[in-house]
Amino acid sequence: MSRALLVIDVQNEYFTGALPITHPAGHLEQILKAMDAAAGRVPVVVVQHHFSDPDKPFFQKGTSGWELHPEVASRPHDLLVEKTLPGSFTGTELETWLREKGVDTVTIAGYMTHMCCDTTARQAVHLGFTVEFLSDATGTLALSNSAGDVTAEELQRSILCAQQMMLSEVLDVQSWIKRL
Repeated sequence: MSRALLVIDVQNEYFTGALPITHPAGHLEQILKAMDAAAGRVPVVVVQHHFSDPDKPFFQKGTSGWELHPEVASRPHDLLVEKTLPGSFTGTELETWLREKGVDTVTIAGYMTHMCCDTTARQAVHLGFTVEFLSDATGTLALSNSAGDVTAEELQRSILCAQQMMLSEVLDVQSWIKRL
């Protein structure tokens, strides 16, 4: 097994902007723990989202909210992928790079569990990769819209259960580190 750690969208918007991640507790610390454990042992891919539509209220390239969280930005990584849609594979060089490196397993960390992490994991499965989904190194927030209301905890649990059902192996960072 040859794996890569995908650190998806750990950007300031989720800390000081309009989309504060609230669940699970300690999510950033677990992401950093995974990055530190991977350094020099597993390729680390940092993914950064931006909207090309200037009317979107966040993730505008060049803004403070778009910037990577300083703790992620200061850590080593092997590839930086810029994306404009939820899936990290769509319109990016990610699949080609992983295949060139002989990677067959991707490990998902970052934000938001229910959007970019879930989409990227599903894309990876469709492309033939094995997927590990880090339960405590992904995070989400409560949602309220015309479809209904869901707490961050309910949303996190629902996505993790769906991922474990047929897509990913869901595990915590400590268990993942033991595999390295």
